[in-house]
Amino acid sequence: MGPPPPLLLFLPVLLSWFGGTWAQDTCRAPERLQDAELQEDFSSEQSFPVGSSVSYVCRPGYVAIPGKSSTRTCGEDLEWSPLEQFCTERKCRHPGELEHGFINVTDLTFGSKATFSCERGFRLLGTDEITCVIQNKGVDWDKDLPFCERIPCKPPPSIANGHFTEADHYVYQTSVTYTCDEVPRGTDPFSLIGSATIFCTFDENSNGVWSEPPPECKVVRCDNPRVENGRKISGFRPFYSYRDAVIFECDPGYSMTGADVITCEANNTWYPPKPTCEKSGPASPGYTPSINYGRVIEGAKPSYSVGDVITIECYAGYTLHGEARIEYLGENKWNPGVPTCQLSAYVIAIICVIVVIVVFLAAFWAYKKFLSQNGSYTVDESCKETCVLKYNVPAEMEETAQMN
Repeated sequence: MGPPPPLLLFLPVLLSWFGGTWAQDTCRAPERLQDAELQEDFSSEQSFPVGSSVSYVCRPGYVAIPGKSSTRTCGEDLEWSPLEQFCTERKCRHPGELEHGFINVTDLTFGSKATFSCERGFRLLGTDEITCVIQNKGVDWDKDLPFCERIPCKPPPSIANGHFTEADHYVYQTSVTYTCDEVPRGTDPFSLIGSATIFCTFDENSNGVWSEPPPECKVVRCDNPRVENGRKISGFRPFYSYRDAVIFECDPGYSMTGADVITCEANNTWYPPKPTCEKSGPASPGYTPSINYGRVIEGAKPSYSVGDVITIECYAGYTLHGEARIEYLGENKWNPGVPTCQLSAYVIAIICVIVVIVVFLAAFWAYKKFLSQNGSYTVDESCKETCVLKYNVPAEMEETAQMN
C-alpha cells in the first residue's frame, strides 16, 4: 500500500481549523428566564450564529407587557442583547365582598393569598384561605369563596309545667322567654325559678349555646311567718310564694335579734331566718360618757337602752379622734368606742411659738441685767441741772479717782 494522498494528510488540520472558527463565531443558548421561555423553534438549539435572533414567550402565570420586545440577538461579541422585562405576573380577580365577614388580601398577582374571617356571632363555612394559581392558561383562585353564617343554636330545652316563645330559627342573639303554665282556680300557682329569658350565644369554638340553663316552674309555698313579741308591718298575704317578703318590728320593750326583712326562697323556707324579739328589760344605768375637752350635743339621756345613739363634738381648738356618732351596746359599752378630743395641730404650733418668745424675752432681760451690773451707767438724779453723768463703778476704782 502506497503513501496517503497529500489532501488526506491535511484533512484533520482543516477540520480542526473550521471547527474552531465555527465555535468561536456562535453564541451559546441564552439563559433561562424566570417569567419567560424560548419559543419552541429555538428551544432545542445549543449554538447560534452571530446576527441570529431568538424570541421568548411568557410562562404560564405571566402575561406580555404591551410595547415591550421579547426578541434577543446574538452580537459580534458573542453575547445576547439585553432585554427589558416584557412579562408580568397575571392577576386574579378581586374575591369581592364577604357578607358579615372580612377579606384580607394585599395582592392579586400569581401566588398571592386571600384570608377570610367573620363578624362576631357568625362563623365561616368553607376555607379560610385561597391562593391565586394557574388555571386554563391563566390564573384564578384555587378554591371557592366561603361565606359567613349566623351561628345557630339547638332549639331551647323544654321545661316541666312551663313553655317558651317559639321561633322559626334559633340563631345568635335570638331570645326566648319562659312562662309557667296556668293552674285551675283554687290550686297553688307555679313559680318561675331562674331567669325567664335566655338567649343564643356561642362558645370558644363558635358553636351555638344558650346563655344559661332554662328556668324551673314549681310550686313554692312558705309558712305564714310569726315572731313572738313582734308583728308584721309589711307583706300581709293569705299565703306566701317565691320571692314574697315580710318586714317585722318588735313590740315596745323588746329588742330584735336578726334581720327585720325575710324573703320566701325556692326551697320553701324563709331567708334569712325569722328574727326574734327579746325583752329589753329596764334601761341600764349607762351614764353619758365623759369627754375631756368635748361634749355630747345630741341624744344625751340620764340612762340609755341598747341601740340608743349619741353625737359628740370637741371644743374649739381640739380635734375629734374616733367616730362622732356612737351606739350603746349595753353594760356601759359603746360601738365604736368613745372618741377623744386632742389639741389641734395649729394650737400646738401657737403654744410652741409663745414658749419660744417667752424664753427669748427672759434671756434678753438677763443679758441687760448683766450689763447693768458690769459698767453700765445711769443718770444721777442729784445732778439733773448740770447734766453730769455718774458712772456705777466698783469702790476700788472710785477711791483711786479721788486720790488723783
